[in-house]
Amino acid sequence: MHAGFVTCAADTPLRDVARMMAEHRIHCVAVPDIEGTEALAWGIVSDFDIVGAAAAGSVEGRTAADVAASEALAISDDDMLDRAVRLMSERKVAHLVVVGAASGRPVGVLSTLDVAGLLAWHENG
Repeated sequence: MHAGFVTCAADTPLRDVARMMAEHRIHCVAVPDIEGTEALAWGIVSDFDIVGAAAAGSVEGRTAADVAASEALAISDDDMLDRAVRLMSERKVAHLVVVGAASGRPVGVLSTLDVAGLLAWHENG
């Protein structure tokens, strides 16, 4: 997991979200307070969402909320790795918001690259 995460407002222009990803060298930005979502009421804009918008020729005039349409999936910081990878695989997502078991608040992001690192460097992964 990467502790902490970068967030932006729902009305942040998509080009600015892409700039944030490039500057911080990250693959997603969390967007709090997305209408129509449940659970955390957060969305995720991933690098793949940016690529999809660019391929459709629809970056200009779009906001973070426009492409963060689906709610962020979350796991607890005390969940086991097998639960996280099963959720990622079943839902076909590359990022999970990690929520503190005690606080109920987001504390970080788990990505497929984090999982790859764990599997590469830990024999019992």
